[in-house]
Amino acid sequence: MDEQALLGLDPGADPPYRQRAMAYFEQLKESRDAWEVCAQALAKGLYSDDHVKFFCFQVLEHQVKFRHGGLSGDQRQLIRETLMKWLQFQVLSAQPEKIFVRNKAAQVLALTFVAEYPALWPDFFFDMLTLVGLDPRGVDIYLRTLMAIDGEVVDRDTLHAPEVARRNTLIKDAMREQCVPSLVESWFQILHAYQRSHPELTCQCLEVVGAYVSWIDLGLIANQRFVDLLLSHMAVEELREEACDCLLEMVNKGMDPVEKTKLVESLAQVLQSAGFFYVEQEEDVDFLAKFSRLVNGMGQSLVLSWTKLAKAGSADDAGAALRALEAKVALVLRLLVHPDDDISANVVAFCYEYLHVLKQLPELNDGQKSNMEAIMLAVVKKLTYDDEYNFDNEGEDEAMFVEYRKQLKMLLDRLAQVSPELVLESVRRVFTDTMRKWQSASFMEVEVAIRLLYMLGEALPASHGAHFSGDAVKTGALQDMMTTLVSCGVSDYRHASVSLEFFETVVRYDKFFVAEPLHIPNVLMAFLDRRGLRHDSPKVRSRVAYLFSRFIKTLHKHMTAFIEDILTRIQDLLELAPPDKAFPAPLTSDDQLFMFEAAGVLIVSGESPPERKRALMRALLAPLMDAFRLLLDQLPLETDEETQAAVADCLSHAVGFVSRTSKAFSNKQTVKQCGCTEVYRDCLRAFLPALSCPVRRGALRGCVRSFLHRMIICMEEEVLPFIPAASEHMLKDCEAKDLQEFIPLISQIAAKFKRQVSPLLQQVFMPLVLAIFEVLARPADADDQAAALERQMLRRSYFSLVHTVAGSGLSEVLAGQGPENVERVVFTVIQGAVDFPDPVAQKTCFAVLGRLVELWGGKAGMTGFSDFTYKHIVPACFLAPLKPTFDLSDAQTVLTLSEVAATLKTIYAQQGPELLEFLRRDYLPSLHLCPDVAQELCHVLQQPDPKVLKTYLKVFFQRARL
Repeated sequence: MDEQALLGLDPGADPPYRQRAMAYFEQLKESRDAWEVCAQALAKGLYSDDHVKFFCFQVLEHQVKFRHGGLSGDQRQLIRETLMKWLQFQVLSAQPEKIFVRNKAAQVLALTFVAEYPALWPDFFFDMLTLVGLDPRGVDIYLRTLMAIDGEVVDRDTLHAPEVARRNTLIKDAMREQCVPSLVESWFQILHAYQRSHPELTCQCLEVVGAYVSWIDLGLIANQRFVDLLLSHMAVEELREEACDCLLEMVNKGMDPVEKTKLVESLAQVLQSAGFFYVEQEEDVDFLAKFSRLVNGMGQSLVLSWTKLAKAGSADDAGAALRALEAKVALVLRLLVHPDDDISANVVAFCYEYLHVLKQLPELNDGQKSNMEAIMLAVVKKLTYDDEYNFDNEGEDEAMFVEYRKQLKMLLDRLAQVSPELVLESVRRVFTDTMRKWQSASFMEVEVAIRLLYMLGEALPASHGAHFSGDAVKTGALQDMMTTLVSCGVSDYRHASVSLEFFETVVRYDKFFVAEPLHIPNVLMAFLDRRGLRHDSPKVRSRVAYLFSRFIKTLHKHMTAFIEDILTRIQDLLELAPPDKAFPAPLTSDDQLFMFEAAGVLIVSGESPPERKRALMRALLAPLMDAFRLLLDQLPLETDEETQAAVADCLSHAVGFVSRTSKAFSNKQTVKQCGCTEVYRDCLRAFLPALSCPVRRGALRGCVRSFLHRMIICMEEEVLPFIPAASEHMLKDCEAKDLQEFIPLISQIAAKFKRQVSPLLQQVFMPLVLAIFEVLARPADADDQAAALERQMLRRSYFSLVHTVAGSGLSEVLAGQGPENVERVVFTVIQGAVDFPDPVAQKTCFAVLGRLVELWGGKAGMTGFSDFTYKHIVPACFLAPLKPTFDLSDAQTVLTLSEVAATLKTIYAQQGPELLEFLRRDYLPSLHLCPDVAQELCHVLQQPDPKVLKTYLKVFFQRARL
């Protein structure tokens, strides 16, 4: 072997040595026989360096995995002998190999087994067991190999190709027939021999048994001697967790439901007799976590057995399964209420499925009702926060508890499906008792009581979307609890979790206030004072801002009398935070968006006359406009990057806040009807100069552009006079991204106003197009992938714009640009259809061409367009699909081909026999197509069903490329 190259295998080797080692590795892998030196090195134990041995196994791995079929019989024999001799070294060696070497060896052994068993190496396991015996080092390799084989042949998490799945089935069938009983016997001997002296080997063996039990004869494992052995392992601290996992795999094995019931019952009796059901006395929580998974698996298996037997009509057997199931509930409940949430979480799935069983029974007995009550009590207990929960700095533990709470909520929902009365009464009792003493109760008790009321909203179905109509019992209970919540003073509780739960619940049941509006003033005050928007906790203030917005939007009709008072009280929360941030603002800018939306809803939905609404909206927005003008003047003067960014953020926030108020308008309450048009016009006048600001242009253009989009929706035609100036600003010193983001604005105007904006679009269309051409013509770095993508997206946006203009009844916008410009635009569309390998853009281009033929073709169309069609559009329909970059197997490209077919059909509709003659006599012969093919295409083109041509063209172009 190349000793110099081997030096590069050391992790600390210099780069040149490592590169040489990599090159040597590739050389050995690809050579027909050079790899044999690695086999000899392993067989003879020539190297003591772990990295060299790992290297040799990697070379062998490549041969077995990728080149086994091409190896000669002697070479395959060499690999077998190498592996057996290396294994013999392990048995005789005083020092075991490093784990990474052992794992790689096991992987190669497994790959060899898969390649050669049973046809070429039927005695694989017997050869291995003969060598290994009960030597610990040999047993270790044997067990690792078995797990590697499981990974290759059995592992259900791996998706195998059909031929690999067939191979795996053949291997398992052969193993069952030839060697599984011997393997099981070896496992028993290992488990028995090493349970005290080598617990790590015993654990490995238990893992192997658990892996293989899913597909071998269960009787080989589920017998007296094996179960007794596993139970003895459960009494050994180092082995008990693996023993639990092994038993769980046995329980999870697919089998006949009657047999499964018997298996689970016998296992349960043995475990109970051995004292494992006394979980309260067990202090090892890690073991209990494993044990709870085992119990959960036993319970789920019994549920599955009952379901199958009940469906099959086997009443006696189903009854036995149900009794077995019921007998496990007491144990499961003790695990469900365990202080450790991991242990509790492990049995939630069984509880959920057990409740589903109860839901299907015609009638519940007293024991089953008691079980449901116990589950309900457990849910209440386990939903409660513990003292260690860190509300100020929530980490992984807190996140896990939140997830655990979601599981408990599912359990509550299922309980409510089985017995809504039980859930309603339980929640009512806990809530009423807690609210009665909230001032002296811990925050955990108060929070969970309100939380349960909140959770009822999803647990109990609402009638017609409201909880306060329909079922009188439920409605009465909910009304009583909500009345208590908003009137007992609990909103004064000073813990953040209670405050949040209070406001969440108030908003969840906002329809309560429709039924009882007299409570609205008290709740509004809670929102507005130190309990809500002025709370000490930023987290509470932030969430309450969102909830306040929702509360206002739902109940604004009931707040007419309070509108101006509310606006006055929240005025300081609507101020634009200065860029220096010398004092922390009570709300973040994101939170303020909700506040401005709420303020807008209050103003717009009130019963004031339009003049008053205009005055209130101006009072709300004027400070933002004034601050915007001052900051915009200040921005170019700032030289510090950080200060510039802060000022630009403030400007963006001001625009965003104004934009958010416009969400309050609707078809019934438009800007014009509310008398607010002039206010928003003033905002546009204030904001548009930002488009020309020389610094932080991207951020400012983005926010103003978004505002224009919003104003097109709200102000309708009132916004149109501002578009030419906005367009002029946007097209100065622009980049690809600027244009790409501006084009949708013009498209929106064209699509919304159509012919009404024809004069405006005629004015802005060509300057925009020329700006696009200028940006696309700039030299670009071929290696700059980001820039290339931007140019591609700009092209797509440009073609989309032309399509929108052509498709919105605005063809005069194109026609009015003068002959030279029209020709230039149409040629770019032809170029986009043929020259750029971008199926998204090509599809749009052909859609444009089809539309132009529709508009300008025929006798009454544009002069000379018919000639243009024959010279350029018809050839484009053939040249594009004939290009090698036009991938006919790509779904997007097939859509483009459909558009090509539609374009040809449109031309045929205009030109008729003249097109057919042109294709037969002039164009198709120029593509060297034989007359029969040309005739066939013309025949298909005449078929009335457009789908016929679409289907045909794919075959036509596939043949034409050959």
